[in-house]
Amino acid sequence: MRCPFCAKMDSRVLDSRPADEGNSIRRRRECGVCGKRFTTYEKVDELPLMVVKKDGGREVFSIVKLLSGMLKACHKRPVSTVLLEGIAGEIEKELRNTMDIEIKSENIGRLVMNRLREIDEVAYIRFASVYREFRDVKSFMEEVQSLLQK
Repeated sequence: MRCPFCAKMDSRVLDSRPADEGNSIRRRRECGVCGKRFTTYEKVDELPLMVVKKDGGREVFSIVKLLSGMLKACHKRPVSTVLLEGIAGEIEKELRNTMDIEIKSENIGRLVMNRLREIDEVAYIRFASVYREFRDVKSFMEEVQSLLQK
């Protein structure tokens, strides 16, 4: 590791410990040339998840955007933000575990709908109405009937 003070490549690790809730390693180093100490962090270099939109466009996955959609569906519903943040984190983890770097937006929408169906039926219908782009009342009513049968 290059010393930030003298730019020499001679440093040694004095101490290592987990940081950022175990997502990185904090290393305390000392330069062998100038003797100054500095800190470095080591973490896994994750490739960004790319979302393939319905129109074929691509954008970087955003947990903030995912959470925003769920918050809109749960507006004025008895669903805590903490619960939704947890669900968003679980969905992101599930997407990363697929080992695909490109995920279709339909797959993300399905995961969100499945989770919302479990916690709040009104939020589920709200999200489904945007996600499935209901064209008329009949298709909307079919979804409600499907929900009632389950």
